[in-house]
Amino acid sequence: MLSTVVDAVGTFALSLILAYGLLRLRCRKIGPPFGPRARYWSFFIVVATAIVSTGVGLLIVTASHHGHDVFVGVIVPCGLVFRKFPPQRDRDLLPRTLSGVLTLPFSHVYDRIGDDMEAWCDIRVRAASPEPRWISDAVIYYHRQVSPRLKNARAQADLDGWESSIKHKVKIVRMITVDAAQDQLRTTLQMHPSTQHIRGYAEDDLPRLARRLESEALNELHLYLAYAYRNGHHKMLIYPFRPSAQRAPLQQA
Repeated sequence: MLSTVVDAVGTFALSLILAYGLLRLRCRKIGPPFGPRARYWSFFIVVATAIVSTGVGLLIVTASHHGHDVFVGVIVPCGLVFRKFPPQRDRDLLPRTLSGVLTLPFSHVYDRIGDDMEAWCDIRVRAASPEPRWISDAVIYYHRQVSPRLKNARAQADLDGWESSIKHKVKIVRMITVDAAQDQLRTTLQMHPSTQHIRGYAEDDLPRLARRLESEALNELHLYLAYAYRNGHHKMLIYPFRPSAQRAPLQQA
């Protein structure tokens, strides 16, 4: 009896470790499952999986009368990598079957991961938004950390494209600020695919053009940061570095 109890405790502990690792593996292209908002549902899934694993092991022991069979229960965490998890959003949000009930926590985890990502990105976008040049400097700072670790050529091209577009648009905003010549401004607009189609604004409404380009640069910075977050770069500091303004946001990030 004592041996069975010890084996059950071992099964529970091993299942906790496996469930933790497999859940992180499952969410590796979505975001960290143990962020500020997602961690409660993630811990629920991990602990519940370990409990079920131990229960399955004890049922097998009861049926087979072999104490060490309790370790067979550790196969339960492997279910965390099934493609069915999480539910298919709106279609399954009102569970009508046992499988729907079982997969609902995964839907909540994915939703909370998305909330964590949005909050993380918004803090960094807001930090860069007061000055147009900060937007350009911020994407350069983040790109220097993310780019060397990329192995996917398509991902590298996407991030390079966002960085190039942001720097180009901020450059035009700064040219408008210093009243650059119209010919020079039109030539610069033609130098990048992201601004070739809006050259009409250069003659009609320069302040409107500056506001549009700055807004687009901030949106692209948000896209860049969201990609970085989903791919594990979620510990980057907030740029620009302003100690007096960073302590509170960092606690939320």
